[in-house]
Amino acid sequence: MHSLPLEVLLDISPSSRLDLIDIHKKITDEVNCESLLYKKATYCSFHTTAGYLEQSICSRLDYQKDHIKSFIKAFQKLFPVNGDYHHDQMDLRKELDETQRQCEPKNGDSHLTFISSGLRNCVTYQNKPDIPVYFIDLDGVHEHGQRNRHTSVMYYNQEEIVHKHVVDVPVSKHPIDAINLRDKKLGYIDKLNSLLAKYKVQKGRVEISLDSAEKNAGLTVNEYETLLMENDLMDVLKNPLQFMSEKTKHILQNPKHIPSRTIDYARYDFVRIFNELMDALHVSQSVLEKILARFLALPAERFLRVKRNINFLVSNNNNGSNAELVQGTYQSPILVQWKEAKRQTRYLNITITRFK
Repeated sequence: MHSLPLEVLLDISPSSRLDLIDIHKKITDEVNCESLLYKKATYCSFHTTAGYLEQSICSRLDYQKDHIKSFIKAFQKLFPVNGDYHHDQMDLRKELDETQRQCEPKNGDSHLTFISSGLRNCVTYQNKPDIPVYFIDLDGVHEHGQRNRHTSVMYYNQEEIVHKHVVDVPVSKHPIDAINLRDKKLGYIDKLNSLLAKYKVQKGRVEISLDSAEKNAGLTVNEYETLLMENDLMDVLKNPLQFMSEKTKHILQNPKHIPSRTIDYARYDFVRIFNELMDALHVSQSVLEKILARFLALPAERFLRVKRNINFLVSNNNNGSNAELVQGTYQSPILVQWKEAKRQTRYLNITITRFK
């Protein structure tokens, strides 16, 4: 058994828009079979429309590729390709130049599917030879070509907590809001990297979690693009069923026979899609009815599988430099709320862990 963590970087070439690639098998077969000697593995995606599901979810789906794909497709039906997303209106994307507007894929659906389905940038699995670990790409192939994807896997045996602290995050008075925790004005990322240097963490993980007292809020890692965050995501949080009615018209059955797209049709279609999702998870009918009732009673809170915690891999890139959070170019930790916070402040717990 190895005592030092092993880090493997992998380039991926998806073959379809929705593609599931078994990274565990790819590494053990093609890259480094020594990875099997470690007890745990942390998988890290560098992308905002491609990532991993937690092991607990994949276990419920029997680690079957078809079952996992069905689970993801249920959310894709809520956010279909070529929906009327603000994010995809390239003429409004002020951060892009004219050349970028010509080649930027329209993938508002992929961002919303990533957030709503609970896909993560960073997950930890028990490292076992017979368990697949799927890198799930939501738009690996798009109208302008094929993506080049990257993932990092850190193998280790043990971990120890070296530091904990609490940060307060100022939020607006608006009940529905999304705060970019990577914003340099807040200084959170710089402080974390300074703490990693202080405690000499070379390989590890940083967990950011909502304090137990925080309600009506969640955390995700995605692209903090203005149109996506301030329009599309806000519309979903305000009223998911209305969003389906207005933005995703072509998912409704028999559209020629529907004179007007109303919330009732969206509600019906949401139930149908929800049934497919629960079937994929093998949920019984009695439990399904209880869960569905909660979804429809509190749509903004129950509709998204936004988590209460997120993780980032820590690495020194095997070159002796100071370790930092591993983040893709467009990845930002994002605090989302759908109800106003007391005193316009929310609290996050920060935990720094060293791998051994």
